[in-house]
Amino acid sequence: MTSEQGPIVFAYDGSDQAKAAIAYAGDVLPTDRPAVALTVWGPLSGIPFGGIAVVSGADLDPAIEEEAQRTAGEGRELLEAAGFDASTRVESGVPIWRRIVEVCRELDAAMVVLGSHGHSGLEAVLLGSVATAVSQHTSLPVLIVH
Repeated sequence: MTSEQGPIVFAYDGSDQAKAAIAYAGDVLPTDRPAVALTVWGPLSGIPFGGIAVVSGADLDPAIEEEAQRTAGEGRELLEAAGFDASTRVESGVPIWRRIVEVCRELDAAMVVLGSHGHSGLEAVLLGSVATAVSQHTSLPVLIVH
């Protein structure tokens, strides 16, 4: 169930594609509703490294979370510059697409906006596509900007 008055959730990772998605959405979507800059980070303990343990993931997670907070703040600033009433939300989860979908559900979001990194072929199989997975696992309208 989606709320027509719920926030627009922007999955924001700081990439050029995510920045382009905000700029495009600011041009084509009404800015009279709340927007959330959502940054999801994956704890290192949730990422397989083929059995190689170079450093404890728990040691790096606080630094990764701090960077995610900074990234979400940057997204909020871009959303505000595009005319949205914006806030931030930072979450941890693997796979990242699943956490995006869960947060959209929790917020009763109206839609989700993502930038696409354009992975295809073997690269898409190896790296995955957050945008594709989100669009396949939510009933919300999804705006994917290339």
